[in-house]
Amino acid sequence: MQQIINFVLRNKTFLLFLLLFIISLALTIQSHSYHKSKFINSANVLTGGIYESASGISDYFGLREQNRILIEENNTLRSQVFNAGDSSSTSITTIDSVSYSGRYRVQSAKIINNNYASTKNYLTINKGEKHGIREDFGIMTSKGIVGIIDNTSKGYARVLSILNTKSRINAQLKASNHYGSLQWDGKTSVYNVQLKDISKFAPVREGDTIVTGGQSTIFPQGIPIGTIDGFVLDISGDTYTIEVKLFNDMKNLKHIYIIENLDTEEIKQLENPIDE
Repeated sequence: MQQIINFVLRNKTFLLFLLLFIISLALTIQSHSYHKSKFINSANVLTGGIYESASGISDYFGLREQNRILIEENNTLRSQVFNAGDSSSTSITTIDSVSYSGRYRVQSAKIINNNYASTKNYLTINKGEKHGIREDFGIMTSKGIVGIIDNTSKGYARVLSILNTKSRINAQLKASNHYGSLQWDGKTSVYNVQLKDISKFAPVREGDTIVTGGQSTIFPQGIPIGTIDGFVLDISGDTYTIEVKLFNDMKNLKHIYIIENLDTEEIKQLENPIDE
């Protein structure tokens, strides 16, 4: 202990300078959006490399489980191909990309960091700007949606998880055209989110499927989300808040798909014209 005290006394001038430098740097980053953006991007590159190294180690020990998941996914895809012409098929685990008429481009990626223990959770994936990834691209697995990209660096991207209280995703009842806002209250388990603002006249039943509504440029309509686990009328008595049990196990994610809407810019220009 005495040696630590002596070290501090001998280097007090340098340590004081270092403390003041760190404080001034933090204040500069917080008060200037440009510096803040550069700092976040640099941090993404550094943490992305660390996460990817750690992910490589965990991947090695998790190969058996990942192989099992991939086998299940392949079986599901084969079943849907075989049943493509069968009107009685009720599978809801993947999208039929043919129905989107080339509006969407999909590429695969891997999650190298996954947070789910706080109220504002994010994931990091191993693709970024050099792979054509930008903000507001949708993220999903073969079972359902995961989140939306909200920040990118050259080789990595950060995903705003659906288990984040800031997340808002348009969703609907699969059995009807009643739409609402998919959110997470941060209080329930990581296996459930909430669908709000559903009309009291909607045919709501436990076990029914919730899918994406398609009323945004991020996710196509019909991507699976989960099933109704319960519902209550809001205080106003006009709308339901629905508990949605997610198809995805958000604690056990590795391989994902990135969805890019090729018509995003055209739609935005149409909806938000620049006044001449």
